[in-house]
Amino acid sequence: MCHLFLFAIACFLVVISLAFWYNNLCMRGSMQKSDSNGEYSMNSELKAIIADDLLRYGKKRAGMNAPLYLRYQVVYRKAAFFPKKSIRGMWYRIRLRRLSERSGIQIPTSAKLGRGLFIGHNGRIIINPEVVTGNNLNIATGVTIGKTNRGSKAGTPTIGNDVWIGAGAVIVGKINIGDDVMIAPNAYVNIDIPSHSIVVGNPAVVHSRENATQGYINNRV
Repeated sequence: MCHLFLFAIACFLVVISLAFWYNNLCMRGSMQKSDSNGEYSMNSELKAIIADDLLRYGKKRAGMNAPLYLRYQVVYRKAAFFPKKSIRGMWYRIRLRRLSERSGIQIPTSAKLGRGLFIGHNGRIIINPEVVTGNNLNIATGVTIGKTNRGSKAGTPTIGNDVWIGAGAVIVGKINIGDDVMIAPNAYVNIDIPSHSIVVGNPAVVHSRENATQGYINNRV
């Protein structure tokens, strides 16, 4: 009985190995498509996205000793990049779920987050699957970016470039957040915010300020 069990385990491992090999072969044949200059592949694009994220932390790689939130971010990028039903896509989604349970960060792979994402701490962060953001987004612990289901602002936020979101802030509804915007901790934002602004309070109060995020968003991409 024991021999049969070991044989079944061995067969399972062989099948998994063959599946990964076949998936890699398909990826080389169909996913690595060159651009108009014939220089870059889709895998190169993924590496560039991750490199831009790591630049925000002043790092070139994120190994096993990297902070949990940074490992989550790298796995999130991979899970979002590969097709959901591919071997890699399924594998990275499983890893992402495990890292989410440990870190408290919940970023769905369907959310479209720009390059240069900076999280910085473990702790609860919740982002709706339909959220779209620009580059150089800083998100602190306790932030919620969510959806409103009714009314004139039913939908999810669209966030521009160079936006800093403080701890505990809530951003909801079909609103537009401009570029170079600082959202203070614990602010509640359900209105459009113009570029170059600082937002504080609940309800949100907007203060116009050039270079609003200067000194807060570093190593921009």
